Amino acid sequence: MKFLTAIVLLVGLTAAGPAPAPPDAPVQRVVLAGGCFWGMQLVFESLKGVDSAVAGYAGGSADTAQYDTVSTGTTGHAESVEIIYEPSRISFKDLLDVYFLVAHDPTELDRQGPDEGSQYRSEVFYTTPQQRAQALAYIAGLAGRHVYSAKIVTIVAPLRGFYRAEAYHQNYAVHNPDNPYIVFNDIPKMHKLRREFPQLVKADAPF
Repeated sequence: MKFLTAIVLLVGLTAAGPAPAPPDAPVQRVVLAGGCFWGMQLVFESLKGVDSAVAGYAGGSADTAQYDTVSTGTTGHAESVEIIYEPSRISFKDLLDVYFLVAHDPTELDRQGPDEGSQYRSEVFYTTPQQRAQALAYIAGLAGRHVYSAKIVTIVAPLRGFYRAEAYHQNYAVHNPDNPYIVFNDIPKMHKLRREFPQLVKADAPF
């Protein structure tokens, strides 16, 4: 019975993902969804203090975390980017600035630009209570200042699991700079990032 209990506990921990890092940890983790993960990964990998930005899926279960299945819009997953960052070099507020003001339009419900479906929704998957509080306060601040004329529809929810996307999706924008989708949808985000937050951009960032 003790052995079976241990197995159940292990499975439960695996399904929930790793325990969140304490607020003073040298690195933190957050998962952000905001449309196609090609552009999201491109933008967040370009930030100083971001150790990695990985394209993947969040919001659904492991058995449906494949591109063709997620693309049906029926899995609960959103195309997302897992961001590992160093709070001593870039703050969560900085990440929220880029997320809400550069990387996507938080007023578009279940879509982003030319892409439609719940898999392209706007969602912050937090890993600490501090991230949750900051994200909610940030959204309230945007609404209070009327930064957007339309209602912000971003969901703020705990991260239950993140599943890395297929290899060909990783760094897709960098590897396919001439793809018309990248040219018209994602490279302009990099131009806006450099214009609005030049102090946050890595010296070797593309585009």
